[in-house]
Amino acid sequence: MELTGKIVQVRDFKPGDVDQVLDLVGDDRVTRWLSFDSRTREQAAAMLAGVTERARQHPRTEYYLAVCPIGEDRIVGFVRLALSGVQAGKLGAAVSSDRQRHGYASDAVQLIIEFGFATLGLHRISAAIGPDNTASIAGVTKLGFSYEGRLRDHVYTNGAWRDSLLYSLLEDEWNPLDVGEHQ
Repeated sequence: MELTGKIVQVRDFKPGDVDQVLDLVGDDRVTRWLSFDSRTREQAAAMLAGVTERARQHPRTEYYLAVCPIGEDRIVGFVRLALSGVQAGKLGAAVSSDRQRHGYASDAVQLIIEFGFATLGLHRISAAIGPDNTASIAGVTKLGFSYEGRLRDHVYTNGAWRDSLLYSLLEDEWNPLDVGEHQ
């Protein structure tokens, strides 16, 4: 699977991507915002094996995709849409620390949202974000997501329980043409 946006392409991970995956999931500056701690190379390889195995399932229940700048095969992040419930998906994304604030996450998230609503026929997409992750909160708000509430002690990461703030977007609220007008 491959989708092309304005500045990124998202694609299925390949078994040979382990070192690039480790650059993301082994970096505390990236995983600080995620629902899991930094991983070793062995853990990154196991994670990648699971991701590639789930990508072959039918029906597919997860779209965990590599984010690459257009024209490059260098992975700078990932975007994930996990299908859950009835016509619902859970959104996640991360970008390498040296490529943050360049629009890669925004473009990748817009692609996966459009795919979720237009191709998969989802009704709702949600995102659970750490309260201190102001960049991600601003990003989903800009895309039209609505704040729903706080999930207390939602994830255990970096040696402590952390709350998450829940945001959601419904299919009839999504309009890719007015992205940026939700400020």
